[in-house]
Amino acid sequence: MKYSAWSLVRGALSGHRHWAPAWRDASPKPRYDVIIVGGGGHGLATAYYLAKNHRITNVAVIERGWIGGGNTGRNTTIVRSNYLFPESARLYDFSLKLYEGLSHDLNFNIMLSQRGLVMLAHSRHDLDSMSRWANAMRMNGITAEILTRDQVQEMAPALDMSANARLPILGGFTQRRAGTARHDAVAWGYARAASALGVDIIQNCEVRGFLQQDGKVVGVDTTRGEIRAERVGIAAAGHSSVLAKLAGVKLPVTSYALQAMVSEPIKPILDTVVLSPGTGAYVSQSDKGEIVLGAMLDLYPSYAQRGSFAVKQAILAASLELFPSFSRLQLLRQWAGIVDVVHDSSPIIGPLPIPGLFINCGWGTGGFKAIPVGGWTLAHVLATGKSHPLAEPFQLERFITGRLIDEAAASGIAH
Repeated sequence: MKYSAWSLVRGALSGHRHWAPAWRDASPKPRYDVIIVGGGGHGLATAYYLAKNHRITNVAVIERGWIGGGNTGRNTTIVRSNYLFPESARLYDFSLKLYEGLSHDLNFNIMLSQRGLVMLAHSRHDLDSMSRWANAMRMNGITAEILTRDQVQEMAPALDMSANARLPILGGFTQRRAGTARHDAVAWGYARAASALGVDIIQNCEVRGFLQQDGKVVGVDTTRGEIRAERVGIAAAGHSSVLAKLAGVKLPVTSYALQAMVSEPIKPILDTVVLSPGTGAYVSQSDKGEIVLGAMLDLYPSYAQRGSFAVKQAILAASLELFPSFSRLQLLRQWAGIVDVVHDSSPIIGPLPIPGLFINCGWGTGGFKAIPVGGWTLAHVLATGKSHPLAEPFQLERFITGRLIDEAAASGIAH
C-alpha cells in the first residue's frame, strides 16, 4: 500500500485515525482448506508461504489474543545461523537467507541490521570450543571468523578489556551475517502480505479443542464457534504441548520462561551483538538506542511471562561485568517469553500421529531467527502432505529412532 507524503502527515497529525489497516481483521468462515493455530511469526509466515508458494489462499490464521502478542513480541530480535550440525546449519541458514530478502519480498521494512554477532571466549577451553564451532560452520558452508583479543575490542570497544577484569576476554569468533530484525515489523509484514493474498487473520479467537471424525482432525472448536478444514497446523510457540494435548497427543516438549530487558535509550555505543556463552549474557543496542539484555532460561517449567528474580540478577551482574559503563543506566522494562524446549534442543516440524494435524514447535531459544524457515517448511507439508527436505531430519519419529540432533551447545544460550 502506498501513501503520499501529505497522507502520511495528515495521518500522523490526526492521531493515525485515518490510516488504513495493514491487514483485514476477518471473521471466521465455517470452512477453510487450512487452519493455522497461532498468530505469531511462524503462523503468519506459514499462511503467507501457503498463499505465495502453493497458491492456497483459503486459509485462516487463528490467534487467541492479538497478532504478534506472544513470543514474536517477547524476544531479543537476534538472527543468526551459527549452528553445529549440518541439518541445523541448512535449516537456520536458509532462514537467514530468507531474512536477507524479506523486506523486498514483503514490500515491508523489517529493519534487518546485519551488524554481526561476537561470541566471547573467557578461557582456553572457550577458545578451543569456539575453534571447533567455527570449523564446523565452515564445513557446513557458513562463514565464521576466529577473532583475536584486539579484534574483539575493535568490534565492541565498550567491553571491559582491562587486565583485572573479572571476565577476561581472550578472543572469540564472529558470524558477520548475523544481526537483528525488528520483531513487530516481521509479524506485521507477514500479516499484511498474507492478508493481501486472501488469508483470513482472526484475532481474539481461542482454540478450545480439535474436531475429529473417523480418527482424523477435521477442524477446531473455538470461542467463536466451530471452524472446519482439511488440514490444521499448530504454530503456537510455548503453548504447543497444551494444544497438542487437546488432540490427545503428548509431545516431548517442556515450556520455560526466557527473560530479556532493555535500558533507557542512549547514543550509539554498541554496533554488534555480543554474547558470552560462559555467563549466558548477550547484549545489543536497538535502533532506538536501548541496551537490550538477554538471559538464560529459567530452568523450571512455567507459563508465566515474567521470569525469576534470580536469573534477572545473574544476567545483570554478568552484563555489567562485561560492560561496566552500563551500570549508570536505568532499566526501562523487563519481560519473558515462553519457549518450547525439546530434549535435543532442535525443532519438530511435520505431521502429528493424528491424520490432518501438523505442528511447528520446539525451537527453544531459536524461534525468532527461524520464523521464515518455520513458515516455509510448515506450509510445504500442509500443502503437499510431504515434509520439506530441510524439515526431514526434524520429524517427531526421531525420538523413536534415536536420530537426535543435539544442538544444546549452539542453542542452549537463550537468544
